[in-house]
Formats: sequence, C-alpha cells, structure tokens
Amino acid sequence: MTRRHKLTLARILIAFALFIVAELIPLPGIWKLCAFLVPYFLVGWDVLWRSLQNIAHGQVFDENFLMSVATIGAMCTGEYAEGVAVMLFYQVGELFQSVAVGKSRKSIAALMDIRPEYANVLRDGESVEVDPEDVEVGEIIVLKPGERIPLDCVVTEGSGSVNTAAITGESVPRDVTVGDALVSGTINMNSVLRARVTNIYADSTVARVLDLVENSSERKARTENFITRFARVYTPAVVFAALALALVPPLALGQPWAKWVHRALVFLVVSCPCALVISVPLSFFGGIGGASKRGVLVKGSNYLETLSKAAAVVFDKTGTLTKGEFHVSAVHPVGMSGEELLALAAKAEKYSTHPVARAIAAAAPAEPEDASDSVEELAGLGVRANIGGRRILAGNSRLMEAEHIAAQGGDGDGTVVHVAVDGTYAGFVVISDQVKEDAAPTVARLHRMGVKAVMLTGDRRASAQAVARELQMDEVLSDLMPQDKVSALESLMEKTSGAVAFVGDGINDAPVLTRADVGLAMGAMGSDAAIEAADMVLMDDRPSRVAEAIAISKRTMRIVYQNIVFALAVKLTILVLGAAGYANMWLAVFADVGVAMIAILNALRAMKVDGVGQ
Repeated sequence: MTRRHKLTLARILIAFALFIVAELIPLPGIWKLCAFLVPYFLVGWDVLWRSLQNIAHGQVFDENFLMSVATIGAMCTGEYAEGVAVMLFYQVGELFQSVAVGKSRKSIAALMDIRPEYANVLRDGESVEVDPEDVEVGEIIVLKPGERIPLDCVVTEGSGSVNTAAITGESVPRDVTVGDALVSGTINMNSVLRARVTNIYADSTVARVLDLVENSSERKARTENFITRFARVYTPAVVFAALALALVPPLALGQPWAKWVHRALVFLVVSCPCALVISVPLSFFGGIGGASKRGVLVKGSNYLETLSKAAAVVFDKTGTLTKGEFHVSAVHPVGMSGEELLALAAKAEKYSTHPVARAIAAAAPAEPEDASDSVEELAGLGVRANIGGRRILAGNSRLMEAEHIAAQGGDGDGTVVHVAVDGTYAGFVVISDQVKEDAAPTVARLHRMGVKAVMLTGDRRASAQAVARELQMDEVLSDLMPQDKVSALESLMEKTSGAVAFVGDGINDAPVLTRADVGLAMGAMGSDAAIEAADMVLMDDRPSRVAEAIAISKRTMRIVYQNIVFALAVKLTILVLGAAGYANMWLAVFADVGVAMIAILNALRAMKVDGVGQ
C-alpha cells in the first residue's frame, strides 16, 4: 500500500470514528447536522471538489457527481447518517479499487524491470560502464554473473547459462557458448562472458518488448469500447430518470416529496457504473499482463478478444511446427553400402552452406580429405563435383533427368537427395526436419478447445503430409509459393465461421501474419519483421505458447462477461426495487461499492495465469 493509500485509509478511519460519535451522542437539531457534517466533509471533500472541477470542464455526469448529489440530498432530507455512510463506503470502495489497480500495474511493472541500467563496454582495453543507448553495433561488452544483458549480442568469449524467463517465460536456464546469440533483458547467471553487440538499444529485443507492453492499452477491445460508450449514455440517463422519479409523483399525483426524493437518491447511488468502468478494462489489463508473464506479448486487448473467438489456427511448418534442423532419416544405396553412399554425398556437399548439405555432412562417417578438382552448385538442382578423379552428382530428380540418369524410388517423407557416380545411379538419401516435442500436444489441446489445426507450407506434399499425419492436423495445404499463402489463408477464412489465427516465423510469413484475424509471430526475439507484422509475439519457439495464448484469451473474456452480467443484473434489480420503495440507502451502497469490489476481485483473477497454460 502506497503512502497515498495509507493517508486515505487514515482519513476514512478517523471519519468513521467521528461518524460513530455523532450517531451515539444525542444532540438537538442543527447541532446534530453539524456533528455529521464533520465526518462527511473529512471523508468526502475530494469527491465534492472533483465533482465541481468536472462540472466546470463540462464533464457533469460521472460517479463523483452521482455521489455528491445523492449524499447532499440525503443530508438535506434529514437522513444524516445515511448521507455520511454512503460517502464513507464509497471512499472505502475507491480505496479498494485504487489498491487493486495498483497491484495489477505493479505486476505489469515487474516486466519493466527488464530494462537494463548500464552496459560494460570494452574501450581501449578497459571495461567502461555506459548507458546502453550509447553502445554501437560491433562493440564488445563484458557480461558479469548476475547482470542483466543490456543489448542483443553474440558470445565471442566464454560459456555459461542464461536465464531467459523475463523474455520467454521459460524458467529453465539456457546454456550458451561462443557463437550463440544472447537476447537483451535476459540474465547472465554464472560466468563472465564477452559478446559482440548486434543491435543498438533502440532496435534491441528489450526495447521492443517494453514498447509493446507500454502501448498495449492503446488498442482497445470492442467490449471495452462498448462499456466506455455505454457509461457515457447510461449515467446521464439514470440522472434524468432519478430526477423524474423525484418530481413526477409529487407534482402529478400529489405524493409526499420526502418519500420520492429519497427513492431518487437511492436510485442515484445504485446507478453508479464504476463496477463496469473499472473492472472491464482491468480484466483486459490483467489478461495482457498474464500473457506477458508466459512470454506472449499482446499488442492490444482487441487482439486478445479476437483470439478468444478463434475457430482455426493455421501454422507454418518449418521453424514453427518443426525445428528447422535437418537430419538424415533414411539411406537407400544401390550397388554399395549406406556408409559409402553417405560418404560420396558428403564429399560433394561439404562446401555447400545449404541446411540439407550440412545434414548429410553431419551424418557421414569421417574420412580423410580428398583433393577437390571442382565443385559447382546448380541452382534449384543440386551439386556437380569432380573429386579424386570421380564425377559425383548430388541433387533432386530434375538433376538426374538433366544428366540422363534414371533415378530409382525417392518417395520418402522428406527432402530426397539422389546421388550418381561417374554416370551411374548410386542411390538416394532422405533428409527430414524434426518435429518439435510439444507440437503434437499443442494440436491435441487445440482439438480439445474445439479449434481446428491447419498447416500452410511451401514444402512438397509428401513431406507436409508426413508431418501432418504425425501431428494429426485437420488440414494441410502444401506446395505453396509465398504469394499463394495469402490467397490460401483467405480461402480458409471465408469458410470458417470464427476467427482465424496464423502462426509463423514472422519474416517470410509477414504478409500472412498481417492478413489473418490474429497474427502470431513465433520465436521472434529480435526479429523486426515479426514484431511489426504480428498482432502477438511469442518470445520463444514453442508451439504450446499458441494454445496458452488462446486459453488466456478465453479465460480473460469469461471474466469480462462475468463482470458485465453480474454488475448489470444486481444494479438493475436494485434500481427497480429502489424505484418501488423496497430498497434503502444501505442496499444501494452494496449495489455500488459491494458490486464494484466483487467485480474487481474477479478481474484480478485474469493476472493469475499459472495453470492456465496446462
């Protein structure tokens, strides 16, 4: 509790003590009023002052105005105790709301602690402590144990472990060594590292994360906007309804003024919309904060609301459902052993930087280096090499056709590399990508949620179908060029009743991320294209984060709707009872302060995401 909250609480307690004294001491007429005015002004002066200020600025109809009119009216009609009690309980409610919102903001502010305060830069052979914004790309920084990594960089010296929980939500430390990339905002745990800066601070991961979180409130959900518009119409409507309730029966029917004025005052107290105006935005705020804790950055509550309605999630394949790490899954030699076939293919591919070539080189048995006469890479076909007096071809079926060599088989569930030696077919090697460990559980969880899982990829049909079968995807669209992916997504969106989310790596899939109802960029730490194109950014490369994000969005919307239904139901019920004379001021206080407290407590549940992602 802040100092301001403590002062407010002290003021409430003193006013409450004076209220009890005024209630218990028997005083005549005007002295009784004066005794109650002391606690009334002590606890409510700021409400009256804000009401006057708002009226002066043309903002008449708000909760300050409602409370001022209701309590002053109660005092004027001789209901001194009720007037003071309403203001007391209203201030208790306001204090509770302020503390609750502060707690929520404090949880979000914890994320802001990832902002680095300094960087140790090597300049002229010495380590100098400078502001991260003053460090240039290419400079070497020293990372000490326990320090927050100030900038995106690559390790040049040392090895150790890094805690990435603040960025990715992953609690297990990650081992790093020379050549590994480090992300700003994470923590170096146990050894001294030296690293080369790859991004200036303004373009670093930590700066972009902070910018996303700080600006997420700018994009409001439709429900949130509706509540704001509703309050603007609702509040003046109930004020005029209360005025009619106070005037019409006495003037038209000759009813007693005191009775109907009192009913109108009860009506005003009940009508205060603070339960909705505070709890609904707080629910979205909590949902966005909870998602951030799990490594899911949401650019606005509107995207959280849309994701909760997702009927289908479309995944890119490579790097999203699969690791993007190729390995040899099958070897089919012709006229030689598998080891010989791999060795020949590796000799031809060893100078290539293609991931497929690296996979073959890694799987082949180590052999002495051969003198290489020539190696020629053939775009879209493969490699032609003259090594140790032998002419080796390694590539796809089109390369074999171009060389008039009859390829055999080659229908594996991956990328097929055919090999020929001196014009004779030698067999083929199947290269496959590895499916991520949590990809299958993610698809299964989406199915339990009633969400369709679709794969959209440029890979050939056989490879895509193999992964789709393993993961039990509902649909797979393959052999797509980048420009075809958008039209394929649009076709899917036309035949899907709910929202369609797309999950990709955020670089090659930027157009599709933008076109989807909700675009989620996966494993996008430091990726400019991902952060710009996507509506949500998943700070690691685990597909399970997608299911977690949907679960958090659905839970947030449930809390929002619970608060709306509960607040409106209670208020409308007591409004009717108050107009009919069956509700007194105490029940009105519950309908205002009590409902607001309950709704805010419920809204705070949106921050609790532990277990939601399971």
